[in-house]
Parts: sequence; structure tokens; C-alpha cells
Amino acid sequence: MLSISKRGEEMPASPIRKLVPFAESAKKKGIKVYHLNIGQPDIETPPAIVDAVKHADIRVLEYSHSAGNESYRRKLVQYYKKVGIGVAYDQIMITTGGSEAIMFGFFTCLNPGDEVIVPEPFYANYNGFACAAGVTVKPITSHIENGFALPPIEEFEKVISNKTKAIIICSPNNPTGYLYSKEEMYKLKDICLKYDLYLFSDEAYREFCYDGEYVSAMHIDGMDEHVVLMDTISKRYSACGARIGALVTKNKAVYDAAMKFAQARLSPPGLAQIMGEAAIDLPDTYFEAPKTEYLSRRDLLVKRLNAMDGVVCPNPGGAFYAMAKLPIDDSDLFCQWLLESFSYQGETLMLAPATGFYGTPGLGKQEVRLAYVLNTGALDRAMNCLEEALKVYPGRTN
Repeated sequence: MLSISKRGEEMPASPIRKLVPFAESAKKKGIKVYHLNIGQPDIETPPAIVDAVKHADIRVLEYSHSAGNESYRRKLVQYYKKVGIGVAYDQIMITTGGSEAIMFGFFTCLNPGDEVIVPEPFYANYNGFACAAGVTVKPITSHIENGFALPPIEEFEKVISNKTKAIIICSPNNPTGYLYSKEEMYKLKDICLKYDLYLFSDEAYREFCYDGEYVSAMHIDGMDEHVVLMDTISKRYSACGARIGALVTKNKAVYDAAMKFAQARLSPPGLAQIMGEAAIDLPDTYFEAPKTEYLSRRDLLVKRLNAMDGVVCPNPGGAFYAMAKLPIDDSDLFCQWLLESFSYQGETLMLAPATGFYGTPGLGKQEVRLAYVLNTGALDRAMNCLEEALKVYPGRTN
């Protein structure tokens, strides 16, 4: 009898997208659904980068270099210099979104059976990349009570074994919005050097820091051989569908090995590289407007949530996500109930249950992730729906 692979069986479903059928069903009933479940910005993609593709003189859409167009990589050197990261163009590899950068990092640095430590809650797809690579994720729990700050280093050391090869962080963080401090980043340096670990740093949201200083893993001295930076233009320029990211490292052995994976998939998207290159030419002031907009959305969301009876929401320092603790019995059931059985004035909202962002079974049952990617008017109406839903939800806990 034919069967699928063990890997296929174990590959986790996306906690962000698994409720889509229920949302589609609600819409067919005429209910308006506010999507706070996924990090798809509604900020307009800069017209200049779309126009760059429209006006490109292309006779044949050829393969690019497996590492990406040299012209784009050279321009990215200028971009990274502006954010305090000094790299050469041949230390930058263009990838098919940040997702492929993460996968290349896992495939290149980790063997099947190795372990990677990650503070939880974490970006759910790390589980999927780990599954594909045959790697085990070892979660270290951060807590909503202190805003999801980096857990004590002692907690990391408790799970380090001879199988531990890397730590992965995301700052500003998805799903919590937490922004790691310089002190926390240097604590990670100490443990990586002590145990000879890679530090994978997912920095997709660096442009959106509101409280505190952005500190890249590549700002840390003495870590050149250890840091593998994963990046993307998806959220930065509201260009999620372009599927252009980057793997950046000064470790030549890592880069050279990643190149073999890059060659196997031939090349990253050609038209989207044109967009990425054009984005470097946007004025330095470009990010002021979206950052201001996200900040106003964050402030509205956090204020509304914390004003609700029994709800706790830390103030996220960056990105465009917040994690909230709700007075509910089960976040998976609640998020499905919102779409299946609830509406307020013909409207409801879609949230991401936090259980999918934890690696430790049983955690996140009372938490949800909210992406403040809607305008403030829509966000306010979505909060009206949530407030009313919590009053009538059958599984309310207080």
C-alpha cells in the first residue's frame, strides 16, 4: 500500500492558516471578518518598486545567479551599512523569501537529530523548517507577565546537550512583538561562544521598532563565525508576495555550503529581485509613515485590549504583533467559535490561537496573537467584536 513519508505525516499544519475554511464559511453567510490572524500588511506596496518591474527592459527572463543578482547584492551592502551592518556582497545570498533563508540555515548548519533552542512563543513555521531538516526544536518558555523578555540564560543551559547546535531568535519578535535589548543579545553571545553554537537571527521587522534600540546579531562583536542572519523584504516594503529574502553570514563555510542548496533550486525569483533592488533607492524617509501608522495601531490595540475585563496584553516594542491573554478555556476553540458561531452587528474577527506558537504542549491555551495590520477604524471595530464576544463566549473562565 502506498503511504506518505514520516516527514509528511509529522509536518505541522499552520496555526495561522488552519482556520481559513471557517472564515470562508462565515463570509458566505454575509459576515464581515476582520483578519488579525496573519501578518499581511494593508500598507500600500511602494509604487516605485512595482513600477521598476513594469518598466524593466526584459527580452528574456533569465535565471539569475544562484546567490541572486550581483547588482542587487551590491546594493544590499549599502542598505545593511545604513542599519549598522558591515557585509560584503558575497556574504549575502538572495533567497525565495525569508522562509528559504531559514531553511538554508537549518539545512546547512544542522544535521538530522540535532537540536535548536528557541524562546517560545516563536514563529510557528520554525517547527515546519525543523521537521523538514530532521531537527528537534527545544523551546525555552518566555512569559506574558514580563512581556516575553528573554528567559534567563540558566534556562537555556538546562536543555543544552551534545545535540544542541544553534539558538534561533526573532527580533523584533513574531509573535510577541518583543524587542530584545543589547544586554539580552550579549547574553546570547556569551552562551553561543561558551557552547560553540550558531545564532540564527530572524530580523524581518527591524524597521518597526517603537520602544528601545534595534540590535542586530551582526552588531555583536566576536560573533562573525556564529551568526546567520535571515531577512526578507516581505514586511519591510509590504511585499509579501514578492518572495524575496536573504541569508547573510560572514562564515564562509556556511555560505559556501548554503550555495549548494541555492544551486539545487537554481535561482531566486527574477522579477521580484528587480523590486528588491528598486526598494534600496527609496528615500530614507520612506519608513517614517508606515512606522507611525503601525505605532498608532499598536497603541489603539493595546489600550482597547487592556480595558477589557480579564484581558492582559503587554506593550510590544516592535513588529506589528501582540500577544494577549484572554479569560477563555481554549484559544483554539475560541478562535473557531468566533468564526462559526459569533457575530456582532454582522461582523466578527479572526485571530491566531497561541497554542501553535509554543513548542511545550499545553501552553498558549488562554493566549492569542493579534496582527495589527488593519487601519485604526477597522481595528477599533474588530476590538468591539472581541469585547462583545468575550461577554458571551460559553467557555469564559471568569
